[in-house]
Amino acid sequence: MSANYSDLPPRYLRTPDASRFVGLSIRTLEKHRIYGTGPRYSKLGGRVVYRVDELQAWVESGARAHTSDTTAGTVSAAARQSPLIPPTSRGNRR
Repeated sequence: MSANYSDLPPRYLRTPDASRFVGLSIRTLEKHRIYGTGPRYSKLGGRVVYRVDELQAWVESGARAHTSDTTAGTVSAAARQSPLIPPTSRGNRR
């Protein structure tokens, strides 16, 4: 007897499907991955996949009841959160 997995919903989404799932562009989701501000993902060989429940949890982490809701978490922007290399002063060269 063989198992029929066609009835199961997809548990893992590749980046294009994950971006549609959360309503962001592919590039924005890639930036979140680079900066570590996005949902958890897995690498399978050379492919990036997202678990559906991880995407849902990431989106829910930014859920708010109203605009001044202080109990909710935040979903950070897809940008570097802290500089890796401190800026240098160009005027102090010797």
